[in-house]
Amino acid sequence: MKQRSGRRWAALLMGSAVLLLGGLLSRRVPVEPASGQAVVTTDSKLIALTFDDGPRRSTTTRLLDGLEERGVHATFFLIGAQIEGNEDILRRMDEAGHQIGIHTFDHVQLDALNRIDFDAQVERSRTLLKEVLGHNDFLLRPPYGLLDERVKEWAGCPIILWSVDPEDWNDQSTTREVSHIVSHAQDGDIILMHDIFPASVDAALEVVDQLHAQGYLFCTVEELFSLRGISLEAGETYWNAYP
Repeated sequence: MKQRSGRRWAALLMGSAVLLLGGLLSRRVPVEPASGQAVVTTDSKLIALTFDDGPRRSTTTRLLDGLEERGVHATFFLIGAQIEGNEDILRRMDEAGHQIGIHTFDHVQLDALNRIDFDAQVERSRTLLKEVLGHNDFLLRPPYGLLDERVKEWAGCPIILWSVDPEDWNDQSTTREVSHIVSHAQDGDIILMHDIFPASVDAALEVVDQLHAQGYLFCTVEELFSLRGISLEAGETYWNAYP
């Protein structure tokens, strides 16, 4: 019981530190916290944990539970076709401080589309997200990371790729995924995972625990770049925010 309580207390301390990120977005200066809490500054080791292909109720809700317990914010790139019937999950993400992005409506290769089909995949998804959440600040992640100059021109928002990819879709091995991410992680990374696989949910939460122990803090993509003093521009592509 003492061990579990200690771990929960440590997680809460880390969670308090991550919550301080919000104040940094506008000031970008060190925060002077209450005694005993970690200081989050532009010099902190930061990582953005991102998830594609959701939401899937069985796995995404369990992931949200685990992230909430650890005080961690993440970024979710959603499939438009999976929004209907999962609106409550989107609202929970949004209200909890997670960031939401577009991963097309049907998970299709964007650089193979004409403008009409592109809008059917991206703008249709954007409209659905606006209807559910009431705002329009969604990032875009092209499926498979494939894009061209037309995709950049038509995106209407920043395009987010990644710098660490454990290929969790391949063998769905929690142990291998954790090992890959933890051994490759560095300050400013964007980690790619998928919240539709139970093994990936387990891996993501273990990664958070292990990297927390190494002094890393987790934030959304927007928070990551803001803390690095980088403005995200529509039509531009971003892989990481290395200091």
